[in-house]
Amino acid sequence: MASVAQIWRHPIKGIGAEQLDGAALTAERPLPGDRAWAMGVGDTVDTGTWQRCLNFARGCQGPRLMAITARTLEDGRIHLEHPDTDPLAIDPATQGELLADWLRPLWPSERPAIAGLIKAPKEGMSDANYACLSILGTASLAALAEACEKPLDPRRFRGNLWVEGWEPWQELDLVGKRLAVGGAVLEVVERIDRCRATQVNPDTGEEDTNTLRTLRKHWGHIDFGVKARVVESGQISTGAEVRIL
Repeated sequence: MASVAQIWRHPIKGIGAEQLDGAALTAERPLPGDRAWAMGVGDTVDTGTWQRCLNFARGCQGPRLMAITARTLEDGRIHLEHPDTDPLAIDPATQGELLADWLRPLWPSERPAIAGLIKAPKEGMSDANYACLSILGTASLAALAEACEKPLDPRRFRGNLWVEGWEPWQELDLVGKRLAVGGAVLEVVERIDRCRATQVNPDTGEEDTNTLRTLRKHWGHIDFGVKARVVESGQISTGAEVRIL
């Protein structure tokens, strides 16, 4: 039986991962609180709509961001930690500039400068222009780790749902199929092609593993995980059964 092994969300796109025990999914919406905010760079402004990922601070451009962890507090503030600086807790609705100041020392000076914090539209601010969750397989992670000859932290892939009990790479063949996950139903839309952020160690914020070259060498692609839409609302939790419908 396949089941949910881990649930993760990323309250601010590219900035901090937070592990959850469960969540209530809503049709045509992302995982609650996932990519609900994004830190613009350069001349990015708030349009009130979805924007492309290159408009925001991300780990593929600023590897040190990958070492940030996040925790949503009961009062709605987001608590952030990084091994190279003091922790920070902010209200994203009112303290975006405080976050920008905290991030600037972690952001490469040669990249477009950190700008301002932007609230995502209801669809979230993932790399897809529609509301989605990412689904990844623990067996695929183990296969890639074996090929890389080192353990790989799942945070490298900034996924939402990790499923155990599938064969390696089985999730890549589920495009177009529906999954019952706990009390919700999701439809797999497309594969996820990966970027250099996956090459960064999330404990150190340093690039240390060529995951992309390894994927190409052993499997002929750089796909890892799939994007899925919530088509029927419901509760999910770690340990919940995952069935292919």
